Amino acid sequence: MATAAIFSSLRRRRSPSLEAFLAPVDLSPIALIQTLASISSEVVSSFTATRFSFQRKNARSLIRKIEIFVVLFEFLAESRWDSTRRSTTALLCLKELYLLIYRSKILLEYVSQSSKLWLLLQNPSISGYFHDLNQEISTLLDVFPVNDLNLSEDIREHINLLQRQSLKSKLYIDNNDESLRETFYSFLESFEKGEIPSLTALRTFFVEKLRIKDSNSYRTEIEFLEEQIVNHDGDLEPTSSVINGFVAITRYSRFLLFGFEEEDGVEWRIENHPKVGGEDTIITQVPKDFVCPISLDLMTDPVIVSTGQTYDRTSIARWIEEGHCTCPKTGQTLMDSRIVPNRALKNLIVQWCTASGVSCESEFVTDSTNEGFVSALPTKAAVEANKATVSILIQLLADESSEPAQTVAAREIRLLAKTGRNNRAFIAEAGAIPHLRRLLKSENAIAQENSVTAMLNLSIYEKNKSRIMEEEDCLECIVNVLVSGLTVEAQENAAATLFSLSAVHEYKKRIAMVGQCVEALSSLLKNGTPRGKKDAVTALYNLSTHPDNCS
Repeated sequence: MATAAIFSSLRRRRSPSLEAFLAPVDLSPIALIQTLASISSEVVSSFTATRFSFQRKNARSLIRKIEIFVVLFEFLAESRWDSTRRSTTALLCLKELYLLIYRSKILLEYVSQSSKLWLLLQNPSISGYFHDLNQEISTLLDVFPVNDLNLSEDIREHINLLQRQSLKSKLYIDNNDESLRETFYSFLESFEKGEIPSLTALRTFFVEKLRIKDSNSYRTEIEFLEEQIVNHDGDLEPTSSVINGFVAITRYSRFLLFGFEEEDGVEWRIENHPKVGGEDTIITQVPKDFVCPISLDLMTDPVIVSTGQTYDRTSIARWIEEGHCTCPKTGQTLMDSRIVPNRALKNLIVQWCTASGVSCESEFVTDSTNEGFVSALPTKAAVEANKATVSILIQLLADESSEPAQTVAAREIRLLAKTGRNNRAFIAEAGAIPHLRRLLKSENAIAQENSVTAMLNLSIYEKNKSRIMEEEDCLECIVNVLVSGLTVEAQENAAATLFSLSAVHEYKKRIAMVGQCVEALSSLLKNGTPRGKKDAVTALYNLSTHPDNCS
């Protein structure tokens, strides 16, 4: 499939970077003709039988044009055409044709391999790409020196016919496709108003019209949309926040229509270990200059102390409040307790978060300060759709008669809880924590791993820390997973959860007092994976800052 970088070049009619990437280098006229014949034949053979979900008419029209070029190139190859005896205009036109056919190949690959929902959202833009290619083919045919190529009469007629057709071609946007796109947007508008579309409307749209007929097809669609948010560095239409809304609607529809249907034999494993105090999937390595030396997490409000070192405001403020008078990093005595905002670094962090698709859990971001980041905040539609999804998930979590359903529900809550404070807030408010606490005792390794990781993600939201600590026996269950969890990942995630909870000073002593907690963290520090050791050492460090825990 075409990379996003190459395909994005199709947005411009003339792309110097794309031309340099694709242009044939030092090919003889005969080699150029053979290359053109080969690539155009490949395009025709690859896509003639393809059933396009969208852009069917545009794709078929483009393929028919390339079929005519195949006949032309094969004729020139057989006749051993030599440009040294012909006009140089013909050679230049053939090189330009190479670029156009290669771009056509990229576009057809993109349309045949992208998700249905993505193609639907991009329908006008992609129609524009097809129109641009048609216009460029028409412009090229206007100057194409047919008389210099000694073509047979029938091929000449084909080229002239193609030229006339290209002149008449107009931008074509399929009305049925546009109607579907408008329906998708109407769902978004309904959720924005707090109105949930009917089951019948959702079934008609997703199952009957788009033919997304099972849970795994839904998952593929959701993952593709999420990849676009990550891969497009802010250059996305619709915006990331709007696409998040569509993801939320699709996820809700999936569970409403298909429940927890999964492929046979699928195991729900956590593929990426969570970063300490962060979300459970690491997409991008955080630059070390953006990491707080105290929390070892991405800084959201960097400040400078008197020694010139930069820390996250919350971490250094807590350090000073606990009576420390030295710089944590250098050990130098702090001349005073003043902290100065590091605005330059803060702007760089927010720009990096926006470009990398990383959530920046920040209280300081406002509409007036960082428009780029605010644009990635969830829409009301996404929030309402996710709330509706969570209500379904909680019902399944509460059903103790079906552990497989509970396992999938815990996984989905884990995934939802990694995407922002709004989700974390209403997941906890909906009553997920007691059910997740019960799954921490599960003898199913996957269920336990999902539940402890969901608990970790929920704990990132400040108000959820108290909900977790106040839930009866919940802290002890987390420590039990740390001590004797069924997987290494579950044990390490339990350590990360304890680190997150210990950010609240009054919880530090209570955590350390739970039997075997400190010993288990020490054991993980000695024997864990590199990630596990980091989880353990940061948790131990946090606990050690309480005077009563030092011994």
